[in-house]
Amino acid sequence: MDQNQVVSETKKKLAVVTVHLQEELKKLRTGRAHPSMLEGVMVEVYGQTMPLKAAAGITAPEAQLLQISPFDPNNLEAITAAIRDNQALGMNPADDGRVIRVQIPPLTTETRTSMVKVLGQKVEEAFVAARQIRRDELKKAETAEKSKQISRDELARTEKQVDDMLASQKNEIEAMSSAKEKEILTL
Repeated sequence: MDQNQVVSETKKKLAVVTVHLQEELKKLRTGRAHPSMLEGVMVEVYGQTMPLKAAAGITAPEAQLLQISPFDPNNLEAITAAIRDNQALGMNPADDGRVIRVQIPPLTTETRTSMVKVLGQKVEEAFVAARQIRRDELKKAETAEKSKQISRDELARTEKQVDDMLASQKNEIEAMSSAKEKEILTL
């Protein structure tokens, strides 16, 4: 294990944390309808459970409306039931025999405040994960230094590089967070 391995491993793992946070932020509801709001919905079709996006096309033709077009019209009822039964969404779909429409109610001030709290929790989880990665990778570097694979100077350089990466990732996460918070709070 050398200094470059630790740095490259840290960079890869921190990138994974950032991508995961971006995916989580997409799921947070803002005032506008977005197809990713239904990302976690699983549908029972053809005797197996699959993600909704594998059974239907999802669009947002209006700011407060989601439209789900099943690939097979026979799955219409199963998709409607899956959306309705998902308590986390709290949505009430309506179908006309061809497509399913889900009206997205406007967010109240109370709902927006709770969304910002959820946002804060997700950001904190990302920070915790990043600090854990830092801790683990620096432990590997310290072990390599103790076993004389790297010098003390290389250990210090590695610590500085890892800390710099963590600081830049923290800034990136804070920027994403503040942009999402502004999006949630915008009426």
